[in-house]
Amino acid sequence: MALPFLSLPNAAQRAYIAARLAAPPPASALGLSDGHRLPGREGATRPAAVLVALVDRSEGVNVLLTERSAALADHPGQISFPGGRVEPNDASAARAALREAFEETGLPDARVTLLGELPHYTTVTGFDVTPVVGWVAPPFALMPDPTEVADVFEVPLAFLLEPANQKRHFRMMGEVRRDYWAIPYAERYIWGATAAMLMMFDRVLREGAGAA
Repeated sequence: MALPFLSLPNAAQRAYIAARLAAPPPASALGLSDGHRLPGREGATRPAAVLVALVDRSEGVNVLLTERSAALADHPGQISFPGGRVEPNDASAARAALREAFEETGLPDARVTLLGELPHYTTVTGFDVTPVVGWVAPPFALMPDPTEVADVFEVPLAFLLEPANQKRHFRMMGEVRRDYWAIPYAERYIWGATAAMLMMFDRVLREGAGAA
Protein backbone atom coordinates (compact mmCIF):
# COMPACT_ATOMS: atom_id res chain seq x y z
CA MET A 1 0.00 0.00 0.00
CA ALA A 2 1.36 3.43 -0.95
CA LEU A 3 1.64 5.79 2.00
CA PRO A 4 -0.89 8.65 1.73
CA PHE A 5 1.42 11.23 3.30
CA LEU A 6 3.68 11.04 0.23
CA SER A 7 1.08 12.96 -1.76
CA LEU A 8 1.29 15.91 0.67
CA PRO A 9 3.50 18.98 0.15
CA ASN A 10 7.05 18.55 1.43
CA ALA A 11 6.45 20.69 4.53
CA ALA A 12 3.48 18.52 5.52
CA GLN A 13 5.54 15.37 4.92
CA ARG A 14 8.19 16.75 7.26
CA ALA A 15 5.59 17.37 9.98
CA TYR A 16 4.13 13.88 9.53
CA ILE A 17 7.55 12.22 9.76
CA ALA A 18 8.47 14.20 12.89
CA ALA A 19 5.17 13.23 14.54
CA ARG A 20 5.66 9.55 13.79
CA LEU A 21 9.23 9.60 15.12
CA ALA A 22 8.02 11.25 18.33
CA ALA A 23 5.61 8.36 18.96
CA PRO A 24 6.70 4.99 20.34
CA PRO A 25 7.89 2.74 17.51
CA PRO A 26 5.50 -0.03 16.43
CA ALA A 27 6.41 -3.62 17.21
CA SER A 28 6.87 -4.25 13.46
CA ALA A 29 9.85 -1.84 13.44
CA LEU A 30 11.69 -3.72 16.20
CA GLY A 31 13.90 -6.77 15.99
CA LEU A 32 14.93 -6.32 12.34
CA SER A 33 18.64 -6.91 13.03
CA ASP A 34 19.48 -10.21 11.38
CA GLY A 35 21.01 -11.68 14.55
CA HIS A 36 24.14 -12.78 12.67
CA ARG A 37 27.61 -11.62 13.75
CA LEU A 38 30.76 -12.11 11.72
CA PRO A 39 33.52 -14.27 13.25
CA GLY A 40 35.63 -12.15 15.58
CA ARG A 41 32.85 -9.57 15.99
CA GLU A 42 30.99 -11.34 18.77
CA GLY A 43 30.68 -9.88 22.25
CA ALA A 44 29.80 -6.35 23.32
CA THR A 45 28.59 -3.97 20.63
CA ARG A 46 30.14 -0.58 19.90
CA PRO A 47 27.92 2.53 19.61
CA ALA A 48 27.52 4.09 16.19
CA ALA A 49 25.14 6.49 14.48
CA VAL A 50 24.03 7.18 10.92
CA LEU A 51 22.18 10.11 9.39
CA VAL A 52 19.01 9.31 7.45
CA ALA A 53 19.16 12.57 5.52
CA LEU A 54 15.85 13.58 3.87
CA VAL A 55 16.57 16.16 1.20
CA ASP A 56 13.83 18.73 0.53
CA ARG A 57 13.85 18.83 -3.28
CA SER A 58 11.24 20.66 -5.37
CA GLU A 59 10.44 17.42 -7.22
CA GLY A 60 9.97 15.51 -3.94
CA VAL A 61 11.79 14.30 -0.85
CA ASN A 62 14.98 12.32 -1.49
CA VAL A 63 17.21 10.22 0.77
CA LEU A 64 20.97 10.89 0.69
CA LEU A 65 23.06 7.72 0.45
CA THR A 66 26.71 6.91 -0.06
CA GLU A 67 28.66 4.16 -1.77
CA ARG A 68 31.41 3.14 0.61
CA SER A 69 34.97 2.94 -0.61
CA ALA A 70 36.07 -0.52 -1.72
CA ALA A 71 39.17 -0.08 0.45
CA LEU A 72 37.29 0.10 3.76
CA ALA A 73 37.63 -2.80 6.19
CA ASP A 74 33.92 -2.87 7.12
CA HIS A 75 31.17 -3.15 4.48
CA PRO A 76 33.43 -2.17 1.53
CA GLY A 77 31.61 -0.98 -1.59
CA GLN A 78 28.18 -1.20 0.02
CA ILE A 79 25.45 1.42 -0.07
CA SER A 80 25.04 3.10 3.30
CA PHE A 81 23.87 6.13 5.19
CA PRO A 82 26.66 8.52 6.16
CA GLY A 83 27.74 7.69 9.69
CA GLY A 84 30.17 5.87 11.92
CA ARG A 85 31.31 5.30 15.49
CA VAL A 86 30.12 7.47 18.35
CA GLU A 87 33.31 9.02 19.74
CA PRO A 88 33.85 9.93 23.44
CA ASN A 89 33.61 13.65 22.66
CA ASP A 90 30.25 13.29 20.87
CA ALA A 91 27.53 14.71 23.09
CA SER A 92 24.92 12.37 21.61
CA ALA A 93 24.26 9.91 18.82
CA ALA A 94 22.69 12.78 16.86
CA ARG A 95 25.88 14.85 17.12
CA ALA A 96 27.91 11.82 16.04
CA ALA A 97 25.66 11.32 12.99
CA LEU A 98 26.00 14.98 11.98
CA ARG A 99 29.76 14.95 12.49
CA GLU A 100 30.24 11.76 10.51
CA ALA A 101 27.97 13.02 7.70
CA PHE A 102 30.11 16.16 7.41
CA GLU A 103 33.38 14.24 7.54
CA GLU A 104 32.27 11.71 4.92
CA THR A 105 30.28 13.89 2.52
CA GLY A 106 30.82 17.52 3.47
CA LEU A 107 27.13 17.97 4.33
CA PRO A 108 27.03 21.03 6.64
CA ASP A 109 25.02 20.42 9.79
CA ALA A 110 23.64 23.96 9.52
CA ARG A 111 21.47 22.67 6.65
CA VAL A 112 20.10 19.77 8.75
CA THR A 113 17.13 19.90 11.12
CA LEU A 114 16.87 16.81 13.30
CA LEU A 115 13.44 15.15 13.30
CA GLY A 116 14.00 12.18 15.59
CA GLU A 117 15.51 8.71 15.81
CA LEU A 118 14.62 5.19 14.73
CA PRO A 119 15.09 2.09 16.91
CA HIS A 120 18.65 0.81 17.25
CA TYR A 121 20.04 -1.68 14.75
CA THR A 122 22.86 -4.16 15.44
CA THR A 123 25.14 -4.84 12.47
CA VAL A 124 26.96 -8.06 11.62
CA THR A 125 30.20 -6.20 12.40
CA GLY A 126 29.10 -5.57 16.00
CA PHE A 127 27.94 -1.95 15.93
CA ASP A 128 24.87 -0.79 17.83
CA VAL A 129 23.60 1.83 15.37
CA THR A 130 21.26 4.72 16.14
CA PRO A 131 19.62 5.92 12.89
CA VAL A 132 19.09 9.69 13.24
CA VAL A 133 16.57 11.25 10.84
CA GLY A 134 17.29 14.77 9.60
CA TRP A 135 15.60 17.17 7.17
CA VAL A 136 18.10 18.74 4.76
CA ALA A 137 17.41 22.13 3.21
CA PRO A 138 19.15 22.84 -0.12
CA PRO A 139 21.28 24.40 -1.40
CA PHE A 140 24.37 22.67 -0.11
CA ALA A 141 27.68 21.61 -1.64
CA LEU A 142 29.14 18.19 -0.97
CA MET A 143 32.83 17.28 -0.75
CA PRO A 144 33.04 13.50 -0.26
CA ASP A 145 36.09 12.08 1.50
CA PRO A 146 37.60 9.75 -1.14
CA THR A 147 39.18 7.52 1.49
CA GLU A 148 35.72 6.58 2.81
CA VAL A 149 33.22 7.41 0.09
CA ALA A 150 33.25 6.35 -3.56
CA ASP A 151 30.03 8.19 -4.45
CA VAL A 152 27.13 10.19 -2.99
CA PHE A 153 23.67 10.04 -4.54
CA GLU A 154 19.99 10.53 -3.77
CA VAL A 155 17.01 8.17 -4.05
CA PRO A 156 13.37 9.32 -3.97
CA LEU A 157 11.80 8.55 -0.60
CA ALA A 158 8.64 7.38 -2.39
CA PHE A 159 10.68 4.72 -4.23
CA LEU A 160 12.18 3.39 -0.99
CA LEU A 161 8.78 3.23 0.70
CA GLU A 162 7.05 1.45 -2.19
CA PRO A 163 6.36 -2.15 -1.06
CA ALA A 164 6.90 -3.49 -4.59
CA ASN A 165 10.52 -2.30 -4.41
CA GLN A 166 11.26 -3.93 -1.04
CA LYS A 167 12.68 -7.40 -1.61
CA ARG A 168 13.58 -10.29 0.67
CA HIS A 169 16.78 -11.94 -0.58
CA PHE A 170 19.20 -14.49 0.85
CA ARG A 171 22.78 -15.64 0.56
CA MET A 172 24.40 -18.90 1.61
CA MET A 173 27.35 -18.56 3.99
CA GLY A 174 28.70 -22.06 3.86
CA GLU A 175 25.74 -24.17 4.97
CA VAL A 176 24.01 -21.26 6.71
CA ARG A 177 21.29 -19.33 4.90
CA ARG A 178 21.27 -15.60 5.63
CA ASP A 179 18.07 -13.72 4.76
CA TYR A 180 18.12 -9.95 4.40
CA TRP A 181 16.22 -6.97 2.99
CA ALA A 182 17.18 -5.39 -0.32
CA ILE A 183 15.87 -2.41 -2.28
CA PRO A 184 17.50 -2.43 -5.73
CA TYR A 185 17.55 1.02 -7.36
CA ALA A 186 18.72 1.31 -10.99
CA GLU A 187 22.32 0.00 -10.91
CA ARG A 188 22.50 0.35 -7.13
CA TYR A 189 21.92 -2.54 -4.74
CA ILE A 190 20.76 -1.28 -1.36
CA TRP A 191 20.82 -4.20 1.04
CA GLY A 192 21.73 -5.46 4.50
CA ALA A 193 21.78 -2.96 7.36
CA THR A 194 20.88 0.04 5.19
CA ALA A 195 17.86 -1.68 3.66
CA ALA A 196 16.79 -2.99 7.08
CA MET A 197 16.94 0.50 8.58
CA LEU A 198 14.88 1.78 5.67
CA MET A 199 12.35 -0.96 6.43
CA MET A 200 12.28 0.22 10.04
CA PHE A 201 11.60 3.75 8.78
CA ASP A 202 8.88 2.40 6.47
CA ARG A 203 7.12 0.61 9.33
CA VAL A 204 7.34 3.62 11.65
CA LEU A 205 5.73 5.79 8.96
CA ARG A 206 3.23 3.16 7.89
CA GLU A 207 1.93 2.73 11.45
CA GLY A 208 0.29 6.17 11.31
CA ALA A 209 -0.66 6.14 7.64
CA GLY A 210 -4.35 6.43 8.39
CA ALA A 211 -3.76 9.79 10.02
CA ALA A 212 -2.16 11.40 6.96
